[in-house]
Amino acid sequence: MGITNVLCQALQQQSQDILNAIHIVYTSKLLLQQLRDGGWCNFLVNVKYFCEKHEIEVPNMSAQYVFGRSRSRQPSATVEHHYRIDVFLATIDSQIQELNSRFHEQTIELLTLSCALDPKDNFKSFNIEEINKLAEKFYPLDFSSNELNILKSQLQHYQHDIPNHLKRR
Repeated sequence: MGITNVLCQALQQQSQDILNAIHIVYTSKLLLQQLRDGGWCNFLVNVKYFCEKHEIEVPNMSAQYVFGRSRSRQPSATVEHHYRIDVFLATIDSQIQELNSRFHEQTIELLTLSCALDPKDNFKSFNIEEINKLAEKFYPLDFSSNELNILKSQLQHYQHDIPNHLKRR
């Protein structure tokens, strides 16, 4: 599945920035959902083409599918139904569930807010509001409301001081 391959490759790059990786997670989820919602016909055409190219017999998709070894009173379904529901959709659902479990919304928000502290490109991502939100939302026991105000003031000083330190290099 090429969709998740892009994500895997991106996450393995050590130079990958967090925001770009998070963006790839979101787009991977979106593309998987689109594939799930409307990709079966195109997928089936590609599989049939692959099978014909490599001289692999393509089963009659309209035939009745026999579940397991027992032929006794199983609910009837076509071969296509089996491959679409039990294989194609089940695989996509599993991948979407895996992405959702590994990348919770709260985790993604924490990573996104943490990017405001990234020193890369001369602190280009530095953002006082994001840092304050990070402290307020994820460290509520560590900062009183007064300390959050002090933090904001200190960050404003820091933001104006960064260019001076960069010039001295």
